[in-house]
Order: sequence, then C-alpha cells, then structure tokens
Amino acid sequence: MTSPFRRFIGSVVLVVSLLIYIFFAMAIGDVIVATKPGWVQFVYFLVAGFLWVVPAGLLVKWMYAPIRPKA
Repeated sequence: MTSPFRRFIGSVVLVVSLLIYIFFAMAIGDVIVATKPGWVQFVYFLVAGFLWVVPAGLLVKWMYAPIRPKA
C-alpha cells in the first residue's frame, strides 16, 4: 500500500466514522440526556465532544506512519 493511498483510505474512514459518531452522539444526547439537568448535559457533550479525538489520532498516526518495505 502506498503512502498516498493509505492517506486517502484513512481520510475516507475518518470522515465516515466521524459522521456516524456525530449522529449517535446527538441521538443519545437528544433521547437520553435532554431530560437531565443542565450540568449533566454539559458534561455529556463535553465528553462526547472530545471522545472522538483518541481513535482519530490513532488513525492519523497510522496514515502517516512510514511504510515498511517487504522483506
């Protein structure tokens, strides 16, 4: 797999997975968290807003990792 192709695949996976994550985070926030007190809503959306950073960071790390030549 070449480096530009790896970056293209990683970018597509990142965008699609982020859109799916946003949909589910909003759905959970709308159905479950909307009836809770304001501080619970704040904490939920704060955590949900930062939770995607870890998998996205790992994906970007994979995208930019040097490709090892096959032996």
